[in-house]
Amino acid sequence: MIDTVQHLGLFDLDRTLIDLDAAFLRWAEEFAEHHHLKSGDIAWLISLDQGVHPHRDVFFNKVRKHFALPEPVEELWAGYRQRMPHLVQCYPGVLAGLAELRAAGWRVGIVTNGMADNQLGKLQRTGLADVVDGYAVSGVEGIRKPDARLFQIAAQRCGASLAEGGWMVGDNLVADIAGGQAAGLRAIWLDQGTWQGHEHRADHVVADVAEAIAIMRDTQQPG
Repeated sequence: MIDTVQHLGLFDLDRTLIDLDAAFLRWAEEFAEHHHLKSGDIAWLISLDQGVHPHRDVFFNKVRKHFALPEPVEELWAGYRQRMPHLVQCYPGVLAGLAELRAAGWRVGIVTNGMADNQLGKLQRTGLADVVDGYAVSGVEGIRKPDARLFQIAAQRCGASLAEGGWMVGDNLVADIAGGQAAGLRAIWLDQGTWQGHEHRADHVVADVAEAIAIMRDTQQPG
């Protein structure tokens, strides 16, 4: 029986399509070298970032106090946003997988929270902007996931409508999974072990985005 849901696939960006953790490690190493920190300080930076993934304003407030840095928080944060697009890379097979979905008749988009300069820079430098139909960035639109309006903007940029359904793929149970489902989308959760003990209602649970793409492709045959 052919699925009747429209062929729309929306994807989160950080830790879904791009390996933000690997990029963060490279940033932390550069940051430690620039500020003449010790090797153990890199581990502290990583531990601060992991788990809850604090808002960067909060993160750099703690970093500034911990290392008694003279630079204002906004300057530290701005430097991070300027550098990060140069450090991120897509997970293996992401660009090809998204291109294959589009070639098979799918509308493919990205919906991401984050500052405009940082997220747009990532989209451009990784090549993701060239292999999707559209994207919506919270820092540009003034709306953050899980607000359904950000999903709607992304869908419209892809030439689709949330009223006809589709799929949302992401690693965040609140912003991506609950948000996507509240917006009328089926949800595929990338379980990276950071939500232990949390209940979820995702339609599928996968280990990486390649598995998510395979589920979408096999569940619906465009026609």
